[in-house]
Amino acid sequence: MEIKRSVYLVLLIMMVCLSCGQTQQKQNSFTSDNMMIRIAEIEIEPSYLDEYIAILKEEAEASVRLEPGVISIYPMFHKENPNQVRILEIYADGEAYKAHLQTPHFKHYKTATANMVKSLKLIDMSAIDGQTMPQIFKKLGQ
Repeated sequence: MEIKRSVYLVLLIMMVCLSCGQTQQKQNSFTSDNMMIRIAEIEIEPSYLDEYIAILKEEAEASVRLEPGVISIYPMFHKENPNQVRILEIYADGEAYKAHLQTPHFKHYKTATANMVKSLKLIDMSAIDGQTMPQIFKKLGQ
């Protein structure tokens, strides 16, 4: 039951994130077959939570704004335990992800938050219905 709920949540978030800030031209240039989709599960040391969130927000905004291959860096936290952060990451492809790792804003995020992160788990995902994705973009762009 928890897996079904998690998959549903990821798909819902992915639909919203994929539409945010993307032009129709950009959206049409990506295919779900090539996309790299990942969920980062991060536990933050409670005493660093506010500082961590400020750095993460800067990194996520810069990634989406500056990197054409970054479709989504969508951070969120567990309502009942805000130290549990989840990030929905969607890249145009593996090369876009590799390029992302080399950017100054990502490197700053990694070094500035290294002592704040209690645990990190990266979960690679696959889209269940890639055929519907372009329709989602059209619908949300109206």
